[in-house]
Amino acid sequence: MFKGFSNSVRGASHEKRNLVCQDSSAYKACDNYAIAVVADGHGSKKHFRSHIGSKAAVDAIIETIDKFYSDPDRFEECFQKNHKFVLQNIEKQIISLWNDKVLAHIAENPVTREEKSDFTNEEFKKIPVESYYGSTLIAAVMGRKFSFGFQLGDGSLVAVFEDGHTIMPIGDDESAPANITASICNANASRMFNSFYEPEKKILALLCSTDGLYTSFGSDRDFLDYHTIIAGQLHNAEAFEPSLVKNITKRTHFGTEDDISLSCVFDEKLATEKLEVLQKAIEKNKEKAAARKAKLLNR
Repeated sequence: MFKGFSNSVRGASHEKRNLVCQDSSAYKACDNYAIAVVADGHGSKKHFRSHIGSKAAVDAIIETIDKFYSDPDRFEECFQKNHKFVLQNIEKQIISLWNDKVLAHIAENPVTREEKSDFTNEEFKKIPVESYYGSTLIAAVMGRKFSFGFQLGDGSLVAVFEDGHTIMPIGDDESAPANITASICNANASRMFNSFYEPEKKILALLCSTDGLYTSFGSDRDFLDYHTIIAGQLHNAEAFEPSLVKNITKRTHFGTEDDISLSCVFDEKLATEKLEVLQKAIEKNKEKAAARKAKLLNR
């Protein structure tokens, strides 16, 4: 059975400046699939409605995946035949739906005098409406026969396999040109996605997080080990979730002090069956971390 959870917490820097949390997150778990989603609204002043844009991105993703999974057997057949083509269609439909949502929002909620106050008239005229709502997005989907995910902009997607092995299946963002932030508000956003598809290996859990979580760690290895620890608690996720929220709230005081969102979907049966394997992987990771620390101290 698929299960999941999601949480967004306001970053320490945003608390100090009395800013809203610009992140959004959600998950949905069904019989045929589960999806974890996070989105990170941009912080620069021209994206002054990015917290609304990130929520629209999360909603657009879940609605789009729901639509594609309306006939699970047909979708899975088409996806396995040509996953790149289907993924591109999913991504384009997400962008289209997001645009519909933000344009509907601006129609019902015109820009206020206060929102314009940080700009000269000339500056404001140059900002495309969609930019008010700019956001990154990450989604991870677990299905009956395969798993996949896609990402636009920064943040992280982590896969935990049944043997306790943990990876980031989507590498560094190379889709965005230099000095341009990959964002759903960009005119060429459909060409800025990165994605992964796993048709064979058994994935126990998929986790998405905004970049505030990654920057709270000192290394990729520490970041991945953290996800193995989370996976080791998924057999009792409801009891564990409050502690996890406390931890990511604490982590907003490290790194960039940014908002943090974490969303997870997992196979509950597999998480229980592989608990001993996960616990051994956690202990091994602790030993390796101690060895790395000792090596640094002895330099």
